[in-house]
Amino acid sequence: MRIAYLDCFSGISGDMFAGALLDAGVPFELFEKTVANLNIDATLALSRVIRAGISASKLDVIVDGEKDLPREEFWEKQGAGHRARGSGATEHELHHDSVSSAVSQHDLISHPHAAAVDPGHWPLGTGRSRHLPDILKTIAAAPISEHAKQIANEIFLALATAEAKVHNTGIEDIHFHEVGAADAIVDIVCAAVGAEALAVDQFIFSPLNVGGGTVTCAHGVMPVPAPATLELLKNAPIYSGEVQKELVTPTGAAIARVLATSFGPRPVMRTEKNGYGAGSRDLAPHANVLRISIGEVQAAELAAPGLTTEEIAILEANLDDLNPQLIGYIIDRAFADGALDVFTTPVQMKKNRPGTVLTILASLENEQRLCALLFRESSTLGIRVRHERRYVLPRRHEAVITQWGVVRIKIAGLNDTVSQYAPEYEDCRRIAAEHHLALKDVMQEAIRLYLDRQHG
Repeated sequence: MRIAYLDCFSGISGDMFAGALLDAGVPFELFEKTVANLNIDATLALSRVIRAGISASKLDVIVDGEKDLPREEFWEKQGAGHRARGSGATEHELHHDSVSSAVSQHDLISHPHAAAVDPGHWPLGTGRSRHLPDILKTIAAAPISEHAKQIANEIFLALATAEAKVHNTGIEDIHFHEVGAADAIVDIVCAAVGAEALAVDQFIFSPLNVGGGTVTCAHGVMPVPAPATLELLKNAPIYSGEVQKELVTPTGAAIARVLATSFGPRPVMRTEKNGYGAGSRDLAPHANVLRISIGEVQAAELAAPGLTTEEIAILEANLDDLNPQLIGYIIDRAFADGALDVFTTPVQMKKNRPGTVLTILASLENEQRLCALLFRESSTLGIRVRHERRYVLPRRHEAVITQWGVVRIKIAGLNDTVSQYAPEYEDCRRIAAEHHLALKDVMQEAIRLYLDRQHG
């Protein structure tokens, strides 16, 4: 089995991933042709740089004749003045990729109120913005394979979903500033096209060094990793090393989330080639590069493609004296606190009392938080906890654009065979409420569009 192993000892960003692909043999001409055919007024520049003694490929996206500045350099020139002008920008409107560039794609994924920002205050751009449907249409029209389009769509959907959750809004309300959107489309489409060009069976990622400390953004100081990055890296192994800078960007996190078959140490493999993609900043003596290794492993050493196992905590509490209204509230709070699933079972308890067993499935890192929730909100005096292993089918999202807006389709399957698909309930519910439609009609239309695409 042919795999690509990503050493994320200095994190990952969109340009670092693209640079690593180029260094590992993906033709630069493929990226140039892809970007030219996108018709978004962006070009590419490829150079060789040294990072702590390592020669690496550095890919820059050029928009309006300019390339991005490192975050600190940008804020030295623009940051104080921008904040003083009181534009009302949110933390994500100018949320910078400090490994990559100060005003790159994920820096400019913004809150719905971003439209209030004075266009003259945006670096490098005109102030116009694109919504997710616009970007998905751009990808759909691109002259690339359907598989590459699928990967690019998934990465953008992951980004938008994480940002929407952070901002407590819908994915359609997320803006991508025009320059940021162009940069994002280039990085993500090149990642998809390049990943396909490698022709590997699996991508395996090391644990990710997210960096540490804090990062200064348009709306103040945030801890590293940034909120959207942390949301994207749920259930992935992350750590903070000696470099107290932002090392994993939202785009890099989204690429890892979509492409990774698994995370872990380097498997026993016969390496054919290595590549290094450089970040913008020289953090010597720390090598600010992403390394990719392409090689062969014995298929028996790896899980079935996409099939993973994980250990989860199962929390149970017997309740026979609690108002059922409170049970509904606890279920909602449990999901808000990271529960994977919550369900109830009717039981007959001692003294012939009808009761309820409340069961919560959770990742191990959320176990204590959810136990505290049960003790705080319910009447239970004890919680049973056990750890079990579960197999998980690979899941991904595709988007369909209905006449009312974007609906994500959750898809699951194994060995490239789709076994289950369903429209995301929250997307359909929101559209039904906004347009005064029957929920079932929205769901049926989303499924019809998805099936038409598969059969078309």
